[in-house]
Amino acid sequence: MRTRVALGVVGCIASALCLGGAKSARAAPLVYQPVNPSFGGNPGNSGHLLSLANAQNGYGPPPTATASASQTQAAQFLQQLQSRFLSALATNVTDAIFGDNAQNHGKVVFGSQTITFNRGLDAVAIDILDASTGQNTTISVPLLLAGP
Repeated sequence: MRTRVALGVVGCIASALCLGGAKSARAAPLVYQPVNPSFGGNPGNSGHLLSLANAQNGYGPPPTATASASQTQAAQFLQQLQSRFLSALATNVTDAIFGDNAQNHGKVVFGSQTITFNRGLDAVAIDILDASTGQNTTISVPLLLAGP
C-alpha cells in the first residue's frame, strides 16, 4: 500500500507543478494573415491558388476565341477591313451630328443600311434601317447643354 500512496503523492505534486506552470503562460493575440496575394498574402501562394481556380472553372473559352483561331488569314483580313470601314462610317456620322459643323438633320446610306438623324431641343434621334431585313433601330442621344 505504501507504494500506491507514494505514487499518488508524486502524481499530485506533478499535477500541481503543471497547473502552476500553466498559470504563467499567456495567450498571444490572434493576427489575421490573408492567404491570397491579391489581399496581402504570401506571393508564393499565387501559382497554387491559380491552379485551384482553373481546376474549378467550369466554363470553356469564349466562342469568338475558337472561331477566330480557325479562320484563314484572308477571312481575318476581310473581317478587320469591314470593321475599319464601319468604324470610319461611324466617325463620319458622329462628326455630322456632333462635330464642328453639326447638322440639324441628315441621311447616310451604306449598303442596305440607311442612317437618318434629327436634332431636337434636348436630344438627337438616330434611326438605323436595315433594308435587307426590314429591322429598324432608334437611338435617342441626349444633348449636353452648357450652363451659364
